[in-house]
Amino acid sequence: MSIDYLIIGQGLSGTFLSYYLLQAGKKVFVIDKSTPFTASKVASGVINPVTGRRIVRTWRIEELLPFALKAYTELGNEFGKNLVKKSSVLDFHPSLQMKEAFDKRLSEEREYLHIPATFEWKSYFNYHFDIGEINPCLLADINVMLDCWREKLTSEKVLINEEFSWDNCLVNNDFITYKNITAKKIIFCDGVAGTDNPFFKNLPYAPNKGEAIIAKIPGLPQNYIYKQGISIVPWRDDLFWIGSSYEWNFANVQPTSAYRERVASQLKYWLKVPFEIVDHIASVRPANMERRPFVGLHPRFSTVGILNGMGTKGCSLAPFFAKQLTSHLTEGKPIYADADVKRFEKILSRKLN
Repeated sequence: MSIDYLIIGQGLSGTFLSYYLLQAGKKVFVIDKSTPFTASKVASGVINPVTGRRIVRTWRIEELLPFALKAYTELGNEFGKNLVKKSSVLDFHPSLQMKEAFDKRLSEEREYLHIPATFEWKSYFNYHFDIGEINPCLLADINVMLDCWREKLTSEKVLINEEFSWDNCLVNNDFITYKNITAKKIIFCDGVAGTDNPFFKNLPYAPNKGEAIIAKIPGLPQNYIYKQGISIVPWRDDLFWIGSSYEWNFANVQPTSAYRERVASQLKYWLKVPFEIVDHIASVRPANMERRPFVGLHPRFSTVGILNGMGTKGCSLAPFFAKQLTSHLTEGKPIYADADVKRFEKILSRKLN
């Protein structure tokens, strides 16, 4: 079988890259072993335009937010699904200092920060220092998107459900082969597995583990995202995603009783309405030390590419840079220099071992 691009991984990055390459009329094939708890499947789906204790705009959000809305909407239209909706984050200030910080930024950031409309939130929550609102935010239904796109690729016989094996891959100067597949290029969208990729393992990955709780909270309005240290995010039906943790040193990827107990304790304090924990999930994010994605072709091996390193911002970064990588591959358009993997040319040019 002769194709244009062999894509490894069908998380957020692999899904959008295969989508845009197929739109461009290219022949693609995807290799992805289905597992229940990948970083993409465990993600909340929230795209928040501001971040951190300083409440500053996230990198390139002015481009990323509208692009994400368009991308998820268009992909959803392929299946007659609504994959994204606009939402607001209600930021319950955990301390007087955080309230003062929000109020200060409110006078400076008029596009995304607001005072929420009056509502009887005291009947749902215990809080002491008022509420700020972050709007617009987006909430994407990642799992439905991944499942629908996988079904489409499978039905068109361009996806195989197996683990990628280097034993079956041969990289040449002008093409690559994998089993019976010959491709012009191979693009790795393999998440945390990228840390073991011989072509890209020298990149400054900094994987971290995240845990989240899935809970029933009957009666809690589902048209908002609630935040006070942890976030309560509408999931589906009357379920909410609650999280997340950021662990840099971890023995395994399994959920921990300590996190479950900590979240349960916080919910008992914060919520005035009953809740029931129904699931506990965890995964490892393919984050990196620069907090900028890895996008583009290897500086020495032009048949090998990457779309990875999205970290906690994958829901907004993946569609935008999948489109940018597609334009680079098919039209020769440049990739943003602060995302192009060629910024690591020196370390990537070391001899492979």
